[in-house]
Formats: sequence, structure tokens, C-alpha cells
Amino acid sequence: MSQLANLQTQYQTVFFYIPPTLIQHIIVPVRLNKFISDAGICSRREADRMIKSGHVRVNGKPAQLGDLVSDADRVLVNGNPVEMRSEHVYLAYNKPVGITSTTDRSDSNNILKALAYYGGRVFPVGRLDKDSEGLILFTDDGDIVNKILRASNKHDKEYIVSVNKPVTPGFVRQMAEGVSILGVMTRRCTVEKINTHTIRIILNQGLNRQIRRMCEALGYEVTRLQRIRVMNISLSGIDTGTWRFLTDSEKDSLLQAVAGSRKEAAARRPRKRNSSGAPKVTGKPGAGSESHRKKKAGNSDGADSPKSGSGKSASDKPRTRKNLSDTKIAESKRDKRKGAKKTSGGKNSGAKRFAPTAGRSTTRNLSKGAAKSTGKSRRTGSKSK
Repeated sequence: MSQLANLQTQYQTVFFYIPPTLIQHIIVPVRLNKFISDAGICSRREADRMIKSGHVRVNGKPAQLGDLVSDADRVLVNGNPVEMRSEHVYLAYNKPVGITSTTDRSDSNNILKALAYYGGRVFPVGRLDKDSEGLILFTDDGDIVNKILRASNKHDKEYIVSVNKPVTPGFVRQMAEGVSILGVMTRRCTVEKINTHTIRIILNQGLNRQIRRMCEALGYEVTRLQRIRVMNISLSGIDTGTWRFLTDSEKDSLLQAVAGSRKEAAARRPRKRNSSGAPKVTGKPGAGSESHRKKKAGNSDGADSPKSGSGKSASDKPRTRKNLSDTKIAESKRDKRKGAKKTSGGKNSGAKRFAPTAGRSTTRNLSKGAAKSTGKSRRTGSKSK
């Protein structure tokens, strides 16, 4: 019975599972500065400064450097509660002019440095030009990034655009109907005149520098471009250069809006096949085309025959796949000679015919009988002359 009890204890130990996040934040407390950093408030070094200056409290008491905390503790930073986030992170950031929409750390103006989020790895959903400003979403959810950005999903993005000349009705109409840029016609979009030099435009397409190129094609120059909305997420309430977490209602609406969107391109149509089931060959002659086979056959024939005036035989050159092997050639020649003997009553009337001559292929000499005829007479029923 004692052995059975030990086995039961071992199995209970093996199959008892505790989520890693629960182990890290509840069972195993972490240092306070790491707790604050993981929540996305600031870096660990900055958290230490805030702890020293008395801006952090734990369970109602001033925090000290090196304090250990868990999710069970109540942590306040500047009076605001700090909570660990085990779900995906969604941020709304108001990008200022001069920040490059790149995650390359070697760029001193990269957007990750400007964002200053320390709660884990996040990446921007799309981009804005360095001279543009406004709303950019950040997340660690890779699926939603592709669903929002894929042009075929047609998700709205709203901009306020200022130009260098007075806005005319013709300009508004042409922008809305589509403009030819980058070799394509842009999709129809919503364009509204705000004042003499400013328009509101709603796109569901994302070509490179699309709005600027559209304006340039119509003789206008963009002086300011600000993105104020991405789908249901608005820029309102976010100061330039700052960010905030999406609210639960914003996140739910966003996820619901992209639920039916594709994150990958649509599958390509299958190639047409002929009656035999093989793909049709189009374009230039390839390895499977008739002209290629004829050309290859012609090259093979030329390779088997020695050039006039050269002392090399065809056997010195590589053979192609379409030619018979040396063994098959020898066998076929031998069969022909046997048939000639029967028709001539046993006399080798064709012995001289197989003797090698200058300029002729010596492929026939590969047979046994022809090899002996290159200087010696074959033994036949009659004596040699």
C-alpha cells in the first residue's frame, strides 16, 4: 500500500499545473521596479527614481527600493493603481512630426524610443511619414496588425490635410473620384472641405505617401497631414507625443470589426491544365515545349557525329539521354549482321562495309565484329585473300 500511495503522490505532482504568470506574480513576488516596468509605466531605472522621490506606495505605505510585490499587493504610482496585463496590449499613440516610423534602434528618432513603452515588445500598426503626425496604434498582437493593414479588408483611416492653395470644388471632386499615382488609380474615397486650405479625407487604402502623391498629381502641395482616426479609435484626448491604453469598449469594437478580415492574401487561382492533366506551357519555349525538344534533338545529333577533319570519335563526346547506350547500339548492329549472313548463304559480304573510314562515325566499331575488321580479316567459310 505504501508503494501505491507514493505513485499516487507522484502522479498528482506531475499533473498539477500552475500557469507561469500565476507563479511569477503571485507565488513568486518580483522587485517593485520590475513590477512597475512590466506594467508599461516606465523603465526600471525611472521606477527607482519615482520610488526614491516618494511617488510610489504599496498597500498604503511609502515604497522602498528593493520591495517585493505581487498581484495581491496594491501598488499606486502618482495615486494611480498599477495592474499587470496578461492579455494582448493595445496602445494609441499621437506621433509628433520628426519621428520616424521605424523600429530600427540605430535611428535616433525611431518611434519605439519616442513611444517609451516598457511593458513588453510592441510594434506599430502601419506607419506615418516623418513629416506627418497623428494616430498610430501599437500592439503585440500580430494577427490584428495584418488584418488592419491589408488593403483588401478596406478599413477606414481619417485624415485632416492642409494644402498650399485654396481648395476648389474640382480638387475635392477629383480627390474623391480617384487619382492616378504609382501606375494605379486610387479608390474612391470621402473628401470634405473644411476651410479654404483644409480638407478631411477618409481612405480605405494605404499606398506609399498616398495623400501627398494625390495632391501633387493635382498641382497641390501638402503643408500639414494629421491622422485623427483608425477604424473606431480616435485621436481625441491624446496629447502630442503621449499614448494611452485602449479602453475595453474600444478594444472589443476593434476586435469585432476585424473578426471577418483576412490576415493573409487570398489564395491564387489554380493554373489551367490541358486534357492530359499537365499545366499548360505559355510564353517562351521552355524545357517542355516542342521547339525546345526539337532543338535539343538537333543538338544531340550533332554531338554524336564528329566534326570533319578532327581525329576524335563520337565515343569521346558525352551522349544525351535520347541516344541508346553503347550496349544497345552494339546489339542492334550485331543483329543486323546476323541477318545479312543468313541472306548471303553464310558469306560475309558486308565485312568491308563496317570498316572505319575518315570522316565517318566510328560508333559502329563498338560491336565485336566491326572492331576486328579494323586491320584483320574475319574468319569465314572461305580463306582470306
